[in-house]
Amino acid sequence: MDPQSPLRCPWARHPLEIEYHDREWGVPVHDDRRHFEFLVLDGAQAGLSWLAILKRREASRRAFAGFDPEAVARFGETEVLALLRDEGIVRNRRKIEGAIRNARAFLRAQEAYGSFDAFVWRFTQGRTLRNAWREPAEVPATSPESEAMSRELRRLGFCFVGPTICYAYMQAAGMVDDHLVGCFRHGRCG
Repeated sequence: MDPQSPLRCPWARHPLEIEYHDREWGVPVHDDRRHFEFLVLDGAQAGLSWLAILKRREASRRAFAGFDPEAVARFGETEVLALLRDEGIVRNRRKIEGAIRNARAFLRAQEAYGSFDAFVWRFTQGRTLRNAWREPAEVPATSPESEAMSRELRRLGFCFVGPTICYAYMQAAGMVDDHLVGCFRHGRCG
């Protein structure tokens, strides 16, 4: 490590991971389109590394209409077939169809709660949960909040929203700050 580099969470090694870690991970999100982006990306990650997703992020943004849930909700079989041919994204039919299904559920959640942001932040009482982990092994894969979120999202018709995916989403959306205590971003995201 460069002695001039700040100390950061050890998972951030590749330049894309470092950029994401330093600028986005743990920063509170209150924009619905950004929420939808993280739902799509975290759902696509199932079984893959986050780096694999970051490498496909820009292509995914293009493929999924800038992560516009209204546009994605209108996708049909023609768009699914085109996405399955797109080498820049995760080409898994279940995940692609899941993103479309989730776009439709996302719109229903917006209608029911006024915004997806208002819906999702209820699980942390509208605040970032700040943890004080010292070692990567201490960071959990799930939490009671991610389990509750998973149940409610499934009830609303979402898929690829198990408790582990929901926890990763909560980290991405800044609902949870899991930067390690020694990381220069710990406690500075909100």
